[in-house]
Amino acid sequence: MRKYLIPPVSSKMEVDLKKKIDGKTKPPGSLGRLETLALQCGKIQNSLNPELVNPTILVFAGDHGITEEGVSPYPQEVTAQMVINFLNGGAAINVFCRQNNISLHVVDAGVKTDLPEGTELINANIGRGTKNFCKEAAMSLGECERAIEKGAELSRTVPVSTCNVIGFGEMGIGNTSSAAALTQRFTGIPVEDCVGKGTGLDDSGLEHKQNAIRQALVKHAKIKEPQAVLSTFGGFEIAMMVGAILESAVLKRIILIDGIYCISGISFGLKNRSRNKAIRCFYS
Repeated sequence: MRKYLIPPVSSKMEVDLKKKIDGKTKPPGSLGRLETLALQCGKIQNSLNPELVNPTILVFAGDHGITEEGVSPYPQEVTAQMVINFLNGGAAINVFCRQNNISLHVVDAGVKTDLPEGTELINANIGRGTKNFCKEAAMSLGECERAIEKGAELSRTVPVSTCNVIGFGEMGIGNTSSAAALTQRFTGIPVEDCVGKGTGLDDSGLEHKQNAIRQALVKHAKIKEPQAVLSTFGGFEIAMMVGAILESAVLKRIILIDGIYCISGISFGLKNRSRNKAIRCFYS
């Protein structure tokens, strides 16, 4: 994988930024988290007058072979149905973007089911879903590399050139299993703390899901190198999102990180780079 030359965030302006924030007509610290966010924006943009310009969200979609293990109550076809819903403007993310004047772009990174042509969907399909990582690696190293590079390309070319804040999302039945396995391997957090009920599993379903992921982690216990881990447990959409996040950091954008899927992607980046680079990211 090529190196992403991510410029460090300067702390030189921190004192002046704090002074400007505290100089507003208000008790110091009274705006709480908002003041922390303003300080972080100023540091990222190296400016006493930070602003958010042409915010954009990229949603990546892909299917997961791990669904063969019964880790989700929904069939893979739901991935394509949700993508169509995004394109028709009927999902929560569509409402959020309309209300906040945010540009939304939907990317087919690896959906198994055919999707309609002639829509605004960005076709970047690397493969018709990943393989079942309980049995074999989800994707080859080559496929993983192509997905990362495609994500970086989309981060450069899809948002308008003046975009300085970007968010990411993803859709894919089985995605929580993939994200949980990645998070566990990258962070060492216990499986039971990484694996949730996803979209509606009952208690027995949750136990089955946790056991399936534990078995997969044991099967691939010797896989340690970050990109090999990503290719073993990841999804095409997660790998593509990784590339988009890394390239956005190169472009000095503010990056919005929301949900375990994005967290699993940023964990890959942190395994390869100093942690101070992560200050460009806002976490939900």
